[in-house]
Amino acid sequence: MTSEMTSRPPILDVRGVKKVYEGRSRTVEAVRDLTFSIESGELACIVGPSGAGKTTLLKIIAGLLDPTDGQVVLEGERVTGTPAGMAVVFQEYGRSLFPWMTVWQNVELPLKEKKVPAAERRRLVEDALEAVGLADVPAAHPWQLSGGMQQRVAIARAVAYEPHILLMDEPFAAVDAQTRADLEDLVRSLWRRLGVTVLFVTHDIDESVYLGQRVIVLSSSPTVVMADVAIDLPDDRDQLTTRSAPRFAELRSHVYELIQQAKRGHRPAAATLSSTES
Repeated sequence: MTSEMTSRPPILDVRGVKKVYEGRSRTVEAVRDLTFSIESGELACIVGPSGAGKTTLLKIIAGLLDPTDGQVVLEGERVTGTPAGMAVVFQEYGRSLFPWMTVWQNVELPLKEKKVPAAERRRLVEDALEAVGLADVPAAHPWQLSGGMQQRVAIARAVAYEPHILLMDEPFAAVDAQTRADLEDLVRSLWRRLGVTVLFVTHDIDESVYLGQRVIVLSSSPTVVMADVAIDLPDDRDQLTTRSAPRFAELRSHVYELIQQAKRGHRPAAATLSSTES
């Protein structure tokens, strides 16, 4: 993390967030105490065991779910509904796209709802489609596209909205391995090009290490932050060179072991693997 980033207040502050689900016959404490912050311009990943509350956390951050206790602060304002400066890309891209609308219309829709003037909408949609490699299919419908291309449409829609922070909830879980690799590189390319803050939730350890500057590891439920791992890989990454690097293997093994500890019920915060360890 650079001194420039630490000199500014965080764009996102998660403070003591707790979530308890109340039912007729039982009470489930899904999230116990989550506290962390994300600096402006960061690309941070969240991983944890299955059922660790990753999606619950993301819904709370996005204002789609109220916490039982604690708060989420985005750009100095407490989140009490869907924030204007935030866009979300979900795993189920097929459900988020309207099949009767064209690619262009799907990307443009949030801008219309935002009442962006027509000329500006055209520029934003054109730029977003160009950025994700879909400039040649604006008139196609989602059902005419592959799964990877449909997810690119969902990403383009988020990018066109010009969010200050982009939340991504396991967005590549439903695509094949090669498409997933392409989309990972697309996210890093967009992040570097646009300077947007990205919080990326994934169950894939390799993906989290490849994408992120940090990996926030969650414990098993009821969830706390188990570790915050600095990813000190070079900024210039590619699927072959980066994943073959000894440091990638070290970081991956460290995150893997943390998750195994979480599965065994280990709860105290674990030490972050520093850049001096090898």
